[in-house]
Amino acid sequence: MADQTGANMMSICLLLICYFVTTSSSSKPPNIILLYADDLGYGDLPSYGHPITEAPILEGMAANGLRFLDFYSANPVCTPARASIMTGRHSLRTGVWPGVFYSGDYGGLPLEEITIAEVLKTQDYSTAHIGKWHLGVGENYKYMSPNQGFDYYYGIPYTHDDCPCLKCFYPDRPCTYTCNMNTVACPLFRNLDIIEQPTDFTTLSARYSNEARQWIRGQAQANQTFFLYYAFHQPHNPMFSGEQFTNSSKRGMFGDNVLEMDWMVGQVLEEVREQGLEEDTFIFFTSDNGPCMSRPFDGMGSAGLLKCGKGTTYEGGQRVPAIAYWPGRIQPGVTDELSSALDLLPTFTNLAGASLPDDVIIDGVDMADILFNHGKSLTDTFLFYPAFTYPDIGAYAVRYKNYKAHFLTSGNPNSGDEWNPDASCRRDSPQTPFKPALVYDLDIDPQEMYVLDKNKYYDVYAKLYEIKVQNEATMTWRPSEINKPFNISLAPCCNPGCQPVPQCCICPHQLTGVTTTPVMTTQMVTEEITEMETVRIQEEIDSRPGNA
Repeated sequence: MADQTGANMMSICLLLICYFVTTSSSSKPPNIILLYADDLGYGDLPSYGHPITEAPILEGMAANGLRFLDFYSANPVCTPARASIMTGRHSLRTGVWPGVFYSGDYGGLPLEEITIAEVLKTQDYSTAHIGKWHLGVGENYKYMSPNQGFDYYYGIPYTHDDCPCLKCFYPDRPCTYTCNMNTVACPLFRNLDIIEQPTDFTTLSARYSNEARQWIRGQAQANQTFFLYYAFHQPHNPMFSGEQFTNSSKRGMFGDNVLEMDWMVGQVLEEVREQGLEEDTFIFFTSDNGPCMSRPFDGMGSAGLLKCGKGTTYEGGQRVPAIAYWPGRIQPGVTDELSSALDLLPTFTNLAGASLPDDVIIDGVDMADILFNHGKSLTDTFLFYPAFTYPDIGAYAVRYKNYKAHFLTSGNPNSGDEWNPDASCRRDSPQTPFKPALVYDLDIDPQEMYVLDKNKYYDVYAKLYEIKVQNEATMTWRPSEINKPFNISLAPCCNPGCQPVPQCCICPHQLTGVTTTPVMTTQMVTEEITEMETVRIQEEIDSRPGNA
């Protein structure tokens, strides 16, 4: 018994030594890179079960890093998910509810909210954001990332379907997905200056990659610790790809789109290696929400065996791929510990040796034990808030350990229409309360098909209900930023003061040879489908209380 006790103590000591060595650096904290896909579903990568998708770089990261099986986005749609990943807080605490921001919105992520970038800058990190923002533009670009802790920005500040569709595939094939016809063409920013409008999507990925590589190289040459937030547009609709990747994969345009994103990831990893920073750089890859399932033949993602997709609080709406990669520090493997995008701010804070904001509630927890010891999560609870949540609705669902309770459910347009055989996913599936809740054991039923018997699992039902009640009693709802008014005059315009808006918003240096306005060009897109999307967006804007 004494020998066994001694062996156990030795194992514990070695584990602690490994932990402290792994999570600390003799000279300075690690560089941190957050790679953020847009609408990539749980079943879209080969390592998560897709038989056709090609993603060799991400597969290499998964094989040589830590792959998460139970990682959740904080919300099933873009804007609130991004607010949470930036702040470590449920989006309703930050006022980023209900729904998403559009190009002409007055609101945005409040400047008082403390972002990952602002936390890391307290430790002298240089910070950059490349790609999508989608946390508001506002008057005079008030809410964009250069005003939220980022030293450098290069990208489009919102979803690229909130623009008239232009060409999406090399050399001049039009977009196949619907677009917002009532706003300006997509603007490409460098910091707070528009450098291109409309944006050429057939060359955008290559330019993002060049910007990312040049910025990393500059930090390395200056011996500067850095944080790069790289938010891809892929594989959000409309799909797009450049010359190298158009018609390059077995999975069609969706596969082309993912393969191009995979190449972009590879460009980052290559630059990190070339600069000799691989062992000094922590890289985390994940997605903002589940897959869009509204385009069955030209760009539909996959949630794998999980139920439904984007916009819903079923597993397919929020359980997403996640990979942590840090050669020499994170041992390859797989974890099924419960974790979420809310945990990234606390984790990055710990890695940087910074302090968490002490005057706000942080909903996430530090993942260090999971990352460096393949250990346990510091939380066993997760709350699911729908895309269009309100204080009188609260959380739709609660997870506790391996159990999940749905107190309310509803479908969503992003999870399909009549072509989806699961009617509960579709847009016409109404908000439906359940008393008692629908409770599932996700360990044996990740598809959420078999409701547990309340009489047999009474204690589980009681615990899940208790968690919902306790959390909602202490939840604070900041006044909605998304419900603030919409005004097309706030949409970014490279040609300010021009008329008529939005058609005239073209950068002057791009006018040579232009014979049609962006809106006229988009008539190549199927008019009936495009009109449906324009009407949908306008109806959502008109439904806001500020516009009633």
